[in-house]
Amino acid sequence: MFAYLSGVVLFALGVCVSVALHEAGHMVSARVFGMRVRRFFVGYGPTVFSFRRGGTEYGLKWIPLGGFCDIAGMTALDEVTPEESPRAMWRFKTWKRTVVMSAGSITHFILGFVVLYLMAVTMGLPNLTGKPEITAVAPCVRDATTAEAVSNPVCRPGDAAPARAAGLREGDVVRSVGGATTTTYPEVIAALQRSAGPTAIEVERDGRLLPLVVDVPRVERPVVAAKAPKNAPPEIVKTGSIGVTFPKMLHYGAGAGVGGALSFTGEMFAQTWQRIVEFPQRLPAVFTSIFGGERDPNTPVSVVGASRLGGEAVEQGLWPVFLLLLASLNFFMGMFNLLPLLPMDGGHIAVVWYEHLRDRVRKLRGRAAGGPVDYGKLSAVTVVLVLLGGAVLLLTVTADIVNPVRLS
Repeated sequence: MFAYLSGVVLFALGVCVSVALHEAGHMVSARVFGMRVRRFFVGYGPTVFSFRRGGTEYGLKWIPLGGFCDIAGMTALDEVTPEESPRAMWRFKTWKRTVVMSAGSITHFILGFVVLYLMAVTMGLPNLTGKPEITAVAPCVRDATTAEAVSNPVCRPGDAAPARAAGLREGDVVRSVGGATTTTYPEVIAALQRSAGPTAIEVERDGRLLPLVVDVPRVERPVVAAKAPKNAPPEIVKTGSIGVTFPKMLHYGAGAGVGGALSFTGEMFAQTWQRIVEFPQRLPAVFTSIFGGERDPNTPVSVVGASRLGGEAVEQGLWPVFLLLLASLNFFMGMFNLLPLLPMDGGHIAVVWYEHLRDRVRKLRGRAAGGPVDYGKLSAVTVVLVLLGGAVLLLTVTADIVNPVRLS
């Protein structure tokens, strides 16, 4: 229980730090461009301490939930003093305002990448693409009734070693089995399990394709049926096996880790965007789960639910899962915050570019610039979106308390 609670607290702390750094991204970029930053605080509620430097008040508040950055003149509704007016945000060029408003999301993306890079050079990154690269060749293949016996066979004289006998090596990438092209290691495993006797296999080695023949034996293996009840014992079946291992995690050096983390970041961006697109249609399932329905693991979760998953990951010693959850949450917060909806940063960016394009059109017509958009006219839409966001937050938090998504 202590490990679980420690994981929950640690994950929640990671989220709070991420949000605080989001606001720091706004603050740093605004100061670089010369905008007037009034205040930058970590947390909310009563002030623990604060100090002033360079015209900005920095401080810490009692409730460690994110933070805020107060930039003078962010909207036309923001009253500025005569002293602040020359450095009011709305006076700056469109691209500078866009950089400042997107800096928070960019910070989330950088944090996510840093987490993935550190994973790449230490514990490795999940093999999402299923690259069929052999990482180990077993000294033998024999019958086994447990997963441990499969992974670490006790070899006896005369036991078959089909992979070694065929000349397969660590680092070989399997490109085909039995004449059928294989692009992922699950495809390779499935093809070998169906095979028996001499089987053609083609591998890529040092940039060249190498044809080999493997004599595939049929051995006993423990298998749990896909539709079997939870905790059901495995069934012992005969299947083809040659004694090779494929990586579930890909490990990188310090230099190669940059490319590995960038590639994995691209995969996570694509998955995150897909989750955002599917977000509305998955909300009914969240509501159903509150009243006893089975919780779909693909339904949205709140910070509460994500923290609980982080606690389970720590409890089970699954630190890669913990870090992937933290990275994916940063990518989600960064992308979601860029949606062109007020009061999110993406909504402010949309207004800024509307002003820019509107004034370009007015200039072509020989008319003066229109000035800042009146946010008062957008207040009704903003209130509706805030209420909807609050309702979704309440829904997901409730579901994450009464019927949470679990790692199992």
